[in-house]
Amino acid sequence: MHKITVPGYALHLLAVLALVGGVTVLAAFGSYSRMLWKVGEYNALRRQQDNLTIQYRQLESTVKDTDQRLNSLQSLATEVAMTYGIAQLPRSPFSGDESSPSLTETSFNRSVAQFQFLESNAAAVGMSNSSLHFMPEPGLGATAFMPSIWPVVGPITGSFGERMDPFSGEGAFHTGVDIGAPYGDPIHVTADGIVINAEEHEGYGRLVVVDHGFGVTTWYGHLSSLNVTVGQQVKRGEVIGYVGVSGRSTGPHVHYEVRINGAPVNPTRFLRSTLAAD
Repeated sequence: MHKITVPGYALHLLAVLALVGGVTVLAAFGSYSRMLWKVGEYNALRRQQDNLTIQYRQLESTVKDTDQRLNSLQSLATEVAMTYGIAQLPRSPFSGDESSPSLTETSFNRSVAQFQFLESNAAAVGMSNSSLHFMPEPGLGATAFMPSIWPVVGPITGSFGERMDPFSGEGAFHTGVDIGAPYGDPIHVTADGIVINAEEHEGYGRLVVVDHGFGVTTWYGHLSSLNVTVGQQVKRGEVIGYVGVSGRSTGPHVHYEVRINGAPVNPTRFLRSTLAAD
């Protein structure tokens, strides 16, 4: 048996050290808990931000589709109004006629009202002797400035209007038609005009836009390469590019649009007239 004598100051020192150690452990645990809480709050805010971003993009896509539908409706109403003389034909930059009248009816509400009036009186219009042709004046469709040929020869793989988006799997408004063709096939401009865009465009890939006057433009998307430059004058049938898969594309094809005063219209009516003529 050995007797060990511990001095009083050592016990006091041990007690102080234990107290300091306990306080340190509690402080570290509290700091770690606060850090975990802040990390959890930060992750929650990040998830909330990601959800808001996705919702914003979906809302932006919905608004864009709605605007496209409204613009298409406005274009149709304007065409019907010009056909029946409610509005006048805008002057074309290719016509060279400085005295040509300009289009004065630019109000969207009035265009819709005109369309609704003609729609409600469709029976009376159908009984009239004159048939309805969506052209501003007789014979304009036969001019070199109106689209009248196919950009490529092939099947229509995507129609104009509402359809299921192949990438998102959700409903979307398709502003043109997709015409399938082998990769690298030449793409022909469908009417005389001036190239106003020839570059990469989001969604369209390599894009060519041609202005034909009278407010008419044609769009050619998903090209593999371009054969024209901005400002170049082109004649109907000239090669402006080649079939590709650039942009949001699931296979080789041409996305073909016809727009009147900036609003997309159904290109099949021009394609159908070409088939009827053939």
